[in-house]
Amino acid sequence: MSLTGKQRRHLRALGHHLNPLVQLGKGGLTESVTSAVGEALEQHELIKIRIGTECPDDREDVAENLAGALKAEVAQTMGRTILLYRRHPKEPKITLPGAEKVKAKKSA
Repeated sequence: MSLTGKQRRHLRALGHHLNPLVQLGKGGLTESVTSAVGEALEQHELIKIRIGTECPDDREDVAENLAGALKAEVAQTMGRTILLYRRHPKEPKITLPGAEKVKAKKSA
């Protein structure tokens, strides 16, 4: 699933006031960090990840790797902060704009 511009703007607005739930340090992106991000996405759907200044990995690479490994979407990369979104499969908390139109087309 790829996000539209309107959906990204909506997620950025929702994520503005969130605090980072996961922080990457000098160890960089590891399996434990990836699993922590996966658990956070399972609970919250939309999370902020903070990349510390001592992190050896490039922020764009971290965002792409996390999104690919966790089947999530990058809503925003700003400075050293990444905003990730993954819809909960059974009980979604966030309704994206335009999602109703897609469902209506599929059922028709």
